[in-house]
Amino acid sequence: MGRVRPAFAAAPAPPDFPAGIDLYQRMYRNWSGELVVDDVWTCAPRTPGDVVTLANWAHAHGYRLRAQGFRHGWSPLTITADAPARVLLVDTTEHLTAVSMVPSGARAQTGASMEDLLGYLERAGYGLVATPAPGDISVGGALAIDAHGTAIPADGESRRPGTTYGSLSNLIVELTAVGWDAAAGAYALRTFTRSDPDSAAFLTHLGRAFVTDVVLRAGADSNLRCVSRIDIPAGELFAAPGSGGRTFARVLAETGRAEAIWFAFTAKPWLKVWSVSPALPPASRPVTGPYNYPFSDNVPPPVAALAGRIVAGEYALAPVFGQAQYDATVTGLAATASADIWGASKNLLLYIKPTTLRVHANGYAVLTSRADIQRVVHEFTRFYSERLDAYAAQGRFPVNGSVEIRVTGLDDPSHVGVPGAVAPALSALSPRSDHPEWDVAVWLDVLTLPGTPYADGFYRELERFIFATFAGSSAASRVEWSKGWAYTDDDAWSDPEVLSGTIPAGFPASWDAAVATLDRYDPHRVFSNPFLDRLPH
Repeated sequence: MGRVRPAFAAAPAPPDFPAGIDLYQRMYRNWSGELVVDDVWTCAPRTPGDVVTLANWAHAHGYRLRAQGFRHGWSPLTITADAPARVLLVDTTEHLTAVSMVPSGARAQTGASMEDLLGYLERAGYGLVATPAPGDISVGGALAIDAHGTAIPADGESRRPGTTYGSLSNLIVELTAVGWDAAAGAYALRTFTRSDPDSAAFLTHLGRAFVTDVVLRAGADSNLRCVSRIDIPAGELFAAPGSGGRTFARVLAETGRAEAIWFAFTAKPWLKVWSVSPALPPASRPVTGPYNYPFSDNVPPPVAALAGRIVAGEYALAPVFGQAQYDATVTGLAATASADIWGASKNLLLYIKPTTLRVHANGYAVLTSRADIQRVVHEFTRFYSERLDAYAAQGRFPVNGSVEIRVTGLDDPSHVGVPGAVAPALSALSPRSDHPEWDVAVWLDVLTLPGTPYADGFYRELERFIFATFAGSSAASRVEWSKGWAYTDDDAWSDPEVLSGTIPAGFPASWDAAVATLDRYDPHRVFSNPFLDRLPH
């Protein structure tokens, strides 16, 4: 994606643009390629002070600023397809990338990649309990949407100081953001400690603020073991609560860390199970770097060929494609000796490269109690499977990717080690004070190739099922901010009922206060876009 300098651009450059800040036009493309905007004016500030300068310039000239990281997201939180002319992307990944150690953990500017942050922590002897699988996401982007991994305490496991089982947002000790200073009548850098009530809104801000750097808590690193299982039938792994055998809840009780990837129309999921293992287990292969599943990161030719045929219109190949993905996993695990690997946490937790298959993904978090994990998994997978079969019987194949299931803890503010710390107000993992018994979240994602017919309608059915079934006294459902949600039969992020009602209702004690705080620090909505303007405020 080349850059066009102002002297060569067809459109006039933003007027009176601040000197000394690199400015150019560039195409914006999100992770799945579903959102593409040509010729967006983009800049690359070198310092947090430059961002302040940009904010005041934008306010004076009627522009909006959108922080941009590695564009590894689906939802239109950064930019919309119908982006107005007076929008400026602010690329944080060129210069705002510094990472350093401080007594309470690590200080990171928000353009640093998660891979760089984790590598820096590893060299200093620190690590995280869980983290998103891709390393090519910015620290700022991850925190804006409460990015997470998959981890709860195993039976008998004690939490290590400086760690959390919730989202990355729950690790923030301190943050600096660009906010309106009413006394000065201008935007300025504002620093918030975790005990400041106003910090709750910034910890997961959805792109409605511009955070320049953060201090994150970290704990002593732990070596992990990851065992891949491809032999457990879905009917056993996702069985009804109380069933015997190798159920998902039983695996979590033993290790606390698992991810199920269930390719469409296949019988057995790919189950990854992580466990804390200080010493190298005799059966494990030690690894010294991340991304240890090359067959997944680099799509094998037979799988790529089928994907091409599906994109070209042969959507009925979905069952064949699902089986091909499963077979490639079985063969790849054996060929690369990666079914049982061991090493530093970073090298086991990062396992998705940008070269992997680009798919559309929906996403939801179901808050519930640990005792109800298997019920949530069973009821969801049963409904999904029944509807997928019903669609197939009509010659419709809306899903050609996989179901992915993870489980995390909630954002317990006591984990950060700051007296009076507040919970991230808009995190999907923010605890519910009216249901203290809910201590976990089951994350549910369904993946399919972009443009697959009937996918939006199928996603709409799943979404309605999730919101209706996992509700009331035993569970509650929230959207996964970075993924797909608010489906109509024709599009995502479009259902007015979900946008205006379901989403804020999921945060009964914190939505209004968080929105009011973000509005107070950005009353001119410099840090907003047309989609964010549609959410209740």
